[in-house]
Amino acid sequence: MAAALPTTLAASAELPGGPARLDPAKSQLPAATRVAVRTSAGPFTITPERRALLDTIRYAEGTWKDGRPEGYRVLYGGQLFHSLERHPEITVRRRYTSAAAGAYQFLPHTWREVSRRLGLRSFEPHNQDQAALYLVQRRRALGLFDRQGLGAEVMARLAPEWASLPARHGGSYYGQPVKSVQELSRFYQGALARARQAESRVQA
Repeated sequence: MAAALPTTLAASAELPGGPARLDPAKSQLPAATRVAVRTSAGPFTITPERRALLDTIRYAEGTWKDGRPEGYRVLYGGQLFHSLERHPEITVRRRYTSAAAGAYQFLPHTWREVSRRLGLRSFEPHNQDQAALYLVQRRRALGLFDRQGLGAEVMARLAPEWASLPARHGGSYYGQPVKSVQELSRFYQGALARARQAESRVQA
């Protein structure tokens, strides 16, 4: 589940407070990290690689649902909520007690902070995607991912954010069930192939 945010903001070309006026054509950043045009879709460009990363986080968190839209409406424990107008803030008591919700299992206080930072006005899927990439960036993993892909180090940086991702020792940062680096890497490669195929169909 998405953990609480640290209190300091890191400047980024893709975050409020970073060099938002950067010219992508003149940037020395890798292509996947260049600034998106700031539209209602959000500040982060979603490349096929980033889509595959997001899908892999969903897979680890148990909200993949074979890519179906209801994955964005999952409460902790697997039940679905209905409205995407806002975070549902429903506490579920199972093995653990949590109010995590959505494709990336945002805790309510995490969602409030991120949605305020990014100006997200609903809990709709595209906003959840943007918020998840914000959290990846906050963990200083987005640039590394854009350069190197999804490896053990990227997963380890994200492990404090999503308990289902493996830390450097291979287990969960929080002592919860965790997916292995090998399993997640296999899923990521399949997700990347699907994302690239989808992009090719759009461009055709």
